[in-house]
Amino acid sequence: MNKITDPQKLLSAVSIIPESAPFSTEQKAWLNGFFAGMTGIEELYGAGGTSTSAGAAQVVEEEEDFPWHDDSIELDERMALAEGRPYKRQLMAAMAQLDCGSCGYLCQTYSEAIASGEETNLTLCSPGGKETNRAIKKLVKLNAESGDATAAPAAATETESGWTRKNPFPAKLISNDKLTGDASAKDVRHVEIDLTGSELDYRVGDSLGVLPKNCPDLIAQIMEACEVSAGDSADLLATADLTAATDELAEWFVENLIDNNEKKKAEAIAADDDALDEHDALDFLLAFNTIKIPFSDLVQCLPELNPRLYSIASSLKKHPNQVHLTVGKVSYEKNERVRKGVASTMLADRVSSGDELGVFIQPSHGFTVPSDPAAPMMMVGPGTGIAPFVAFLQERDATGAKGDNWLFFGDQKSETDFLYREMLEGYHESGLLNRIDTAFSRDQEHKIYVQDRMRENAAEIFKWLEAGGYFFVCGDASRMAKDVDAALHEIVATHGKMSADEAKDYVKKLAKENRYERDVY
Repeated sequence: MNKITDPQKLLSAVSIIPESAPFSTEQKAWLNGFFAGMTGIEELYGAGGTSTSAGAAQVVEEEEDFPWHDDSIELDERMALAEGRPYKRQLMAAMAQLDCGSCGYLCQTYSEAIASGEETNLTLCSPGGKETNRAIKKLVKLNAESGDATAAPAAATETESGWTRKNPFPAKLISNDKLTGDASAKDVRHVEIDLTGSELDYRVGDSLGVLPKNCPDLIAQIMEACEVSAGDSADLLATADLTAATDELAEWFVENLIDNNEKKKAEAIAADDDALDEHDALDFLLAFNTIKIPFSDLVQCLPELNPRLYSIASSLKKHPNQVHLTVGKVSYEKNERVRKGVASTMLADRVSSGDELGVFIQPSHGFTVPSDPAAPMMMVGPGTGIAPFVAFLQERDATGAKGDNWLFFGDQKSETDFLYREMLEGYHESGLLNRIDTAFSRDQEHKIYVQDRMRENAAEIFKWLEAGGYFFVCGDASRMAKDVDAALHEIVATHGKMSADEAKDYVKKLAKENRYERDVY
């Protein structure tokens, strides 16, 4: 039987201690072995269990490979790579493969929690979006129908302690200031929240979880559509997810409609994921005139709202007992109705100074300032993706870190959308921010983006990487992050005189060393 004795491979085989933990490779391997034995996966180890000698790595079985764990691979291909694998691994292949932590897990541990029955919320993978949610729901349904008992039901867990998504801290809003100009097409806010009394601790790079509540106007419209009077019943909708019509809601109408034309319409929508996605809960209620869903049935068809995670835009060293956010308010028209981002409009419009918010800290997985204060750091954060890098700069300023700092920032117009301009220009003048390259897409006829600025400075970026530099990206996962990743690979291939495969390996090595980290959504 093949065994692994190399500490680095051992670390990959049993990963309990995170790579960002401040231990050597040998120490991590020993700790992983020790805790693996305690948590019931000692069967991975050779006879005799874990070693009692510090730094001694025990022999383990051949490590499991996850060929789908690459966010550049499309979902269909990932699912094909996981075909024939256990249920929990197919679930993992459906995830976004970013290990971003937005779900409160990693891709592997979230899928294992679903498979075991420990986690029942199937919509926590925000970067994967609707595509991932559909794939996960399909797998869960198929598994239930097959009666596959690949994982034992999860044992009852103890009540969580501390401030978590299930037990959030009632923080108070300090202020909410608009960052964009009046003529901007966007409305971005700088939000400050008081954590006094919580003892919540966070690192720069972590996220703040906010428990949102629905707009009272939308709740009133839902109540009216159900022909239910306002009152205590409205509270049941405050934290229900009203943003999308669910399969359960569609199925209720399919089963209960009598009118043939409306029944066919409901069946057509229910059978088409894209059509279903075009409706939110109120759309669905208004789409059928011959029947009204009982309010109690409606509530049963709606899941709870997921917490919204925001990259933290402050350092505790700079702002004790506070946490700051950069929030883009979402509001648009669709089907002759105004649609509002639940948490963003709550923070921008529906809470005032002194009002309470349920919050918790969502730790990042390696996305934080370099442990070496002298290491160079490059940051790409267009739009609200600037948030964690405001925190990074505050942290490096407060700690006196001597490493060079380079920021790439982009948005629509410099006059109205240069977020934190005064702060960033102040850091540039002081020398803390060595370079700042901006890309305002609509300041000229030809649109310019952050990846274009990267290509213009390709030789210098590669020089920083070769000098041990770190490369961080925050923002949109579906477009910006992919374009920036492609540009980074091009830069490495061109200026490192490498083939495409060699450049890919180089970038993978950066990621393995926590020198290429992304906070994307």
